[in-house]
Amino acid sequence: MQNNVRLRLFSNIVIVYMLLALAWWSFLLFTKNRDAFISKVELQKLVMIANNEIQTDEAFLASPIYQNLLKKYQRQEWMILGEALVFAIILVIGIWFINRGYNQQVNTAQLSRNFLLSITHELKSPIASIQLVLETLKKRQLNEAQIKKLSHNALQDTNRLNTLVNDLLLAAKVETAYRPHIETISLSTLLPELISKLQHRHPTANFDFRQSKEDISMAGDLTGITSVVMNLLENAVKYSHQTKPAIVTSLREVGEKVSIQFADNGIGIPDKEKNKVFERFYRVGNEDTRQTKGTGLGLYIVDQIIKAHQGSITVSDNRPQGSIFTINLPKEQG
Repeated sequence: MQNNVRLRLFSNIVIVYMLLALAWWSFLLFTKNRDAFISKVELQKLVMIANNEIQTDEAFLASPIYQNLLKKYQRQEWMILGEALVFAIILVIGIWFINRGYNQQVNTAQLSRNFLLSITHELKSPIASIQLVLETLKKRQLNEAQIKKLSHNALQDTNRLNTLVNDLLLAAKVETAYRPHIETISLSTLLPELISKLQHRHPTANFDFRQSKEDISMAGDLTGITSVVMNLLENAVKYSHQTKPAIVTSLREVGEKVSIQFADNGIGIPDKEKNKVFERFYRVGNEDTRQTKGTGLGLYIVDQIIKAHQGSITVSDNRPQGSIFTINLPKEQG
């Protein structure tokens, strides 16, 4: 971190020096050009006076020789000004690209550090829990109810690990090798099934499914669409921070597209961060969300899968609180 600060300070010093140098050399060129013009004018004036070609200053200023010198001087001034402006524009553009690249590198490094910290926790926590369950089962004599409870906890942690590994693999795949396997998907059937699965995981949550008509279908990748829906539903529960979170899933057709909305009553997303939540490793930067589990990959995976299906996803505010994620997908792949 200290090296980055020193490098940034050195870069700023170099940039300031280049701008000052540009201004100084431009001033010198203008001065030298003006001095050269004055010298040529004085010399030519003395020659013409010696040759009795002129008698007054007005006659010299009106002479073709002076007019040619003046035009040449003005042309050189414009040339210096033009070259200085072009160089300044190129320099400013270069500085902008350098700063943008630096900021992107800093942001990427920060996101990567956050990801490593979160992934370490996400891996160690369930592994430690499973290890504790196995050691307890090995060392103690437990009744059936206790064994059932410990087994349930271990199974939940195993599912958590499995989901994490799948997300990591899918995140790597969507960047390079993901190609949707297109088939007909009945969203009217798929969405209630996935909601029912989430209801079992989160019995205190209130899931509501609404659709504009029966049997709404689309052409897409079943695995990818399933991952999209599960990620958005899990996020809706995760970031609710309420005893009984309420999540409404709405399905409808809009022209040649299928629209799916996920509305929750959670903590919401600040306007300045709405465009960032789909970036890889990004997590909303407030203290509430930092207390939740996650790696910052879920919405990135969702966005990439939706793009691969030639669709779009947006996020808006729910009222009185919470967020609404809206997915628009074509019925048929183009």
